[in-house]
Amino acid sequence: MKIGEAIIKRRSVRKYQSQPVPRELIGQVLEAATLAPSGKNAQPWEFIVLEGQEKDTIADMMEAGAEQLEAMSGSSGSVRNSARIIREAPVVIMVYNPRKREGAGPLQQVLWTVDTQSVGAAIQNLLLKAVELGLGSVWICNVLVAREQISTWLGREDEMIAAVALGWPAEEPAARPRKSWQQVTQWGRGS
Repeated sequence: MKIGEAIIKRRSVRKYQSQPVPRELIGQVLEAATLAPSGKNAQPWEFIVLEGQEKDTIADMMEAGAEQLEAMSGSSGSVRNSARIIREAPVVIMVYNPRKREGAGPLQQVLWTVDTQSVGAAIQNLLLKAVELGLGSVWICNVLVAREQISTWLGREDEMIAAVALGWPAEEPAARPRKSWQQVTQWGRGS
């Protein structure tokens, strides 16, 4: 599959078959992630692969976070649906930046932004490799509602960035509407 085809075919898959994903394929998507570009070649990413009860524990913590949000504001948005996806997907990959956010100066803020962009590139590589392998995936940021609880449970003191659900798709979502590149691009300073 050519990269352009993978980009066009990539979808956020939210329904999965129950069959397990071979570790060899999980390794291939993780290898693709680690080949992403990163600022200063820092490679600021680490992955935790969860299956079975471990990923269900993450979903439990997200549902508890949803309850707290609902008690405070009356809504938890799509958190409960994301927890359902995590339960249903055979694999959940937690994504962390192992470099601690230290200092609040301007340079530290720039470096943190560079790390975040680098991790985003790694996640995108992972998603595109999943397409090539016939797997479905979805990038989930709703894990952040329970970031402290999840990180404590995983024994992490660094920065949780996101989770990625991975598995054999049980749906073929249609393409979502996209703005054209012309709508989001300006040539030069403009007027």
